[in-house]
Amino acid sequence: MIVVFDAQCLLCNGWVKFLLRHDRKGVFRYASIQGTAGQTLLSQANLKVEGLETLLLIDGPRIWQHTGAIFRVLGALGWPWRLAWIGWLVPVQVRDPLYRLLARNRYRVFGRLDECAMPPADYKVRFLD
Repeated sequence: MIVVFDAQCLLCNGWVKFLLRHDRKGVFRYASIQGTAGQTLLSQANLKVEGLETLLLIDGPRIWQHTGAIFRVLGALGWPWRLAWIGWLVPVQVRDPLYRLLARNRYRVFGRLDECAMPPADYKVRFLD
């Protein structure tokens, strides 16, 4: 599974650090939207970096966005993170607009890096760019 994320966003970087720490089986690979691999994956999903309001999870032929991507990622981490699947009970018409609101304001609320964050050396092999 590939997680495509914004490497300039502090919230997104925190999410990736969380995943690196809790993905003990090494299920996930990572691609930043600023990198070549990330750009290619976004293009294949018909998404553009400008105005992007989602995390992208690519699982073989399936592509997940917004809260669906988050729940899939947490489910793949196993227990206790799989309990987040209870969030599926909240209608998508409520979940995803709230997610997009946070995504639209992520730089203002959490901050932005001037340059893309570099992956930790011991995890570099899990990053596509």
